[in-house]
Amino acid sequence: MEVVYLGTGAAEGIPAVFCGCEFCKRARAGKERVRSRSQVLIDGELSIDFPPDAFYHGAMFGVEPDKIKYLLVTHSHMDHFYAHDFILRGYKYARELGVLDIFGNAETLEVFKECTRREMREDVRSLIRLHELNAFEPVMFGDWRAVPLKAQHTSENPFVFFLEKGGKRILHLTDSGMIPEEDFAFLEKEGKQIDLITFDCTFIYEPVSMRARHMGISENKKIYERLLSAGLIGKDTQAVLTHFSHNSAPSQDKLKKAEREFGAVAAFDGMKIVL
Repeated sequence: MEVVYLGTGAAEGIPAVFCGCEFCKRARAGKERVRSRSQVLIDGELSIDFPPDAFYHGAMFGVEPDKIKYLLVTHSHMDHFYAHDFILRGYKYARELGVLDIFGNAETLEVFKECTRREMREDVRSLIRLHELNAFEPVMFGDWRAVPLKAQHTSENPFVFFLEKGGKRILHLTDSGMIPEEDFAFLEKEGKQIDLITFDCTFIYEPVSMRARHMGISENKKIYERLLSAGLIGKDTQAVLTHFSHNSAPSQDKLKKAEREFGAVAAFDGMKIVL
């Protein structure tokens, strides 16, 4: 299984689009990593989220967005679901495309309809299927099994995901604060070893309240230790940190420190992992 972290920044990106802070200035000067908005592509066919930077990801990292068959959307926020671009998936803009299945909560599907209403052609729309997800109800597509779990992020029933394919398992925990007890209960009941965990690490070392919509290293460690104690992860489980905000100044030195302390890898745009 090939996992590519196409975008590893928070909503505003790095450098933040309208920000003139010192960290963003350093990023614009090439002294810190540029980070686009969050997107993960698995085996070239399954995308988790679709940000405004999806065009850039296809151009910069050699991926082929036309080969994406399945899109799992965590929530409807613009940096995770830029629905306007789907009007371009056909007609004179793209040819010889198959069906794209988009899975998301009710709000995400409404955002799709709202954003595409004015310009969507029926022949383009006919190649897109929308599927409403409910927490803890598995969906099957292709060789995949995906289970939406509850996220702590917005009031619209946002998701994180537990994914399985070919005996490999991924737990994708972005965007979310501390996940609820219901998620742990589900994972413990499944009792399956996790091969890769992707953590929301927006705040890095900044203090985070238990009701926050994102996490930092401390919260990531708590989840990791809980899963470890339940026997759901082991020495071969890989942990990846992503979704960094410019407000937390994710310098290379700071992220290397986090990697050493946690034993995780801090993702960067275009990073690839093979399971």
